[in-house]
Amino acid sequence: MTEESPMPQDRMPTIRDIAERAGVATSTVSRALANPQRVNARTREKIERIAAQLNYVPSTQARGLSSGRTGAIAVLVPDVTNPFYFDIIRGTQNQLKAAGYTQLLVDTEEATDVELEALRRLRRTADGIILAASRLTDQQLADAAARQPLVTINRATADAPTVLIDTPGAMVQALEHLDSLGHRKVTYVGGPTSSWSTHRRWNALQEAASRRGMEISKIGPYTPKTSSGAAAADSALRTGATAFIAFNDLIAIGMLQRFRERGVRVPEDVSIVGCDDIFGADFCNPPLTTIASPIEQAGRTAVSMLLAQLDPLRGGTPRKLAVMPTHLEIRSSTGPAPGH
Repeated sequence: MTEESPMPQDRMPTIRDIAERAGVATSTVSRALANPQRVNARTREKIERIAAQLNYVPSTQARGLSSGRTGAIAVLVPDVTNPFYFDIIRGTQNQLKAAGYTQLLVDTEEATDVELEALRRLRRTADGIILAASRLTDQQLADAAARQPLVTINRATADAPTVLIDTPGAMVQALEHLDSLGHRKVTYVGGPTSSWSTHRRWNALQEAASRRGMEISKIGPYTPKTSSGAAAADSALRTGATAFIAFNDLIAIGMLQRFRERGVRVPEDVSIVGCDDIFGADFCNPPLTTIASPIEQAGRTAVSMLLAQLDPLRGGTPRKLAVMPTHLEIRSSTGPAPGH
């Protein structure tokens, strides 16, 4: 095959095609394209010219074989249908695209075994991992971090950089807000047992309630979906509390729907606070008081921290911890306690 011979139209060119036209070994083509300094200038220029003529595009797998990198970063989330993760995914996607990486998105289905299996499969196909709200234990995270660069979001671990969204701090703001409205008995509607965040939020609420002389109780665990709201609302009403703080907006929205079905008025009879300020939280009836944070920025920050691990010379000193600020977004689902 000569340098000018046309390529068949039904397949993509390979390094073998380039090697045949250039009259060199395929290994020489691979070196010329991946490590140009290892091939003499005349041969390299000939290979590059032929590659351009053929419109050759190196495959991700080929790049991985020659450089040890795949050009892909995996982002694992517990539930891709949860609007909270939309902004994280958007943030990671935009930042990775700007850095020249492809994003691999994995839904771990709120299941530890699915998350572990995904990590195992991604060792060869992703340069690094971003774990959002991981359900793994400390030891499992340590094992994963030892095998592959990773960054966690909302799951602190001593073995990997972490981006924390300060929801416990805003939970205290929510409790103070309810106290100012005369609520003395509050119930926390907890998330999944495997959620690291739900334990942090509960601990913060207990400490704040103790300082303020308020009565705090907890119900759950509940799956962080709107469908959990009905059962959560029924249990919440049995506690005798006048205000409820939910693990996330989805549960809170489901509770609002159930309260409406039961004729419980919000906020006249009870008040409710959500968490995450997802799209639609301000469209509820009534609009939901909730905890807001720069979620998309959390995704971007996680990518920056991961890239610093992958390329310390360009990324600078890797950060171990980044904390995203939060604030309470007060809307109409909270009001004065009955009798106040």
